[in-house]
Amino acid sequence: MSQQTSQDASSTTQESGHATTNTPRTTELASLKIRLRAALRQFPDFPSPGILFEDILPIFADPTLHEALIRSLELHILETYHEKPDVVVGLDARGFLFGPSLALKLGAAFVPVRKRGKLPGPCETESYQKEYGEDFFQMQADAVKKGQKVLVVDDIIATGGSAAAAGNLVKKLGGTLLGFVFILELDFLKGRDKLPAPVFTLLHGQEGKV
Repeated sequence: MSQQTSQDASSTTQESGHATTNTPRTTELASLKIRLRAALRQFPDFPSPGILFEDILPIFADPTLHEALIRSLELHILETYHEKPDVVVGLDARGFLFGPSLALKLGAAFVPVRKRGKLPGPCETESYQKEYGEDFFQMQADAVKKGQKVLVVDDIIATGGSAAAAGNLVKKLGGTLLGFVFILELDFLKGRDKLPAPVFTLLHGQEGKV
């Protein structure tokens, strides 16, 4: 087993550094994470020299892996929160790849967060910083009801700016933010430090590289 796979398997239920007791759910989750990690493809020097890009798209090209991904996230949610969220919020754009499937599995609503100007009707807006300047996310003003329990999902957490903006939008609409869920984390960028609720990631990126 590779060092990276071992790391992913050993961080089964949550990411705060506390030891957890093995249960049938955590054991199943550890096994699924090994399968998912093995499916990732690496592309050196993309999108620029010196960067190792980890491609999650093979997971979605294989129905059995897609199912394993959704099952992994479901196991984590049930083990951690002991309840299901009312709403799954997915970030534009790759949060849309698995957010609706996860919401359907959990019997929850799915709500998209989109770039400014893409949603009709009254919207709430939140800004966040990108490498080249400021950008804006929006949610429809009636998308989350006051008191609804919400999980925010995206494919990768890097600097954490866009996820933090989505979390702030949930709070503006009156939702209760349960946490953030990601497929892959680039730990060296410390994006989780910007987020106002617990963070769970299935897999971890290469140290110091994308």
